[in-house]
Amino acid sequence: MTRVLFLCTGNSCRSQMAEGWARHLRDDVEAYSAGVATHGLNPDAVTVMAEAGVDITANRSKLIDDLPDVTFDYVVTLCGHAAENCPFFPGSAKRVHRGFDDPPSLAEGVSDEQERLDIYRRVRDEIRAMVEGIPGNLED
Repeated sequence: MTRVLFLCTGNSCRSQMAEGWARHLRDDVEAYSAGVATHGLNPDAVTVMAEAGVDITANRSKLIDDLPDVTFDYVVTLCGHAAENCPFFPGSAKRVHRGFDDPPSLAEGVSDEQERLDIYRRVRDEIRAMVEGIPGNLED
């Protein structure tokens, strides 16, 4: 079983989607997500994942420090801030950066709900494609 930590700034959207996809699609991946801060679970992320048949409502926004006893094979940063602030992980964890647009930032100021959710859907689908290719697409 490959243990993967998906890391993003606030563990509210992209990392939650990645963890949800990995748990939904992969029986060979033990998925976790965390942030360098916690911002709570993003409701629009929950909505678009549910549309795709993935329930992440039980997830919670976690810090890296909430997972002290887990040894990871990969630590995948999903945003530049997390990549720059990712702490050292002991052992053989391979750090990989796979950046995705930040849906909340892109949707800021978008008043039309469908247009806003379309931003989340695009990123959701991009993350799904990345998760489907694990572990091969995590190699340099």
